[in-house]
Amino acid sequence: MSEQKLAAEIRTEFGKGSARRARRANLIPAVIYGHGADPIHIALPERPTTRAARNANALLTLDIHGEEHLALIKDIQRDPLLQIIEHIDLLTVRRGEKVIVDIPVILHGEVAPGAVSLQEEVTVSVEAEATHLPEHIEFSIEGRQAGAHVHAKDLVLPAGITLLTDPEMLIVNISEPTGAAAAAEGEEAGAEEAAAEAPAE
Repeated sequence: MSEQKLAAEIRTEFGKGSARRARRANLIPAVIYGHGADPIHIALPERPTTRAARNANALLTLDIHGEEHLALIKDIQRDPLLQIIEHIDLLTVRRGEKVIVDIPVILHGEVAPGAVSLQEEVTVSVEAEATHLPEHIEFSIEGRQAGAHVHAKDLVLPAGITLLTDPEMLIVNISEPTGAAAAAEGEEAGAEEAAAEAPAE
């Protein structure tokens, strides 16, 4: 994962009023904590920070009045209606330091005909160097038959990444269609057969 470099300002005002003023100035309130140090309250530029926050566990290099701080995005508070970022919690890290994070699991491919897939878990917990965190872990379900299961231990992790999630945790369950899904599939197959049997005009 590439580092995002952002200029930050120290915040000296707190509370809802100061947060609103910061957002009117296109700034996002944030706090940096970790390593036993006192929290640092900062404000970040809205647009580049919002872009960086699209990636899980984004790594930021923050320039605070000429002093660099390396930090991971750990938590984001958003407005429930507008979905704009209201506040960000950042965890300070050091180069070479290992951290524990949750990494998204992204599936690709199509299961075999007559099967459906259900992703039971969307993330796994791993330990990795703070500067070498994968944005996600990909897994192919292409051609997998009903009855197949994908467990955490089946995921292929990049070098240097240690799986902390229970290896037997079910990630994907591939089964035969049931209920509405099976009915819809049967109706679709019936429509195809009727179309094939209809006399040509």
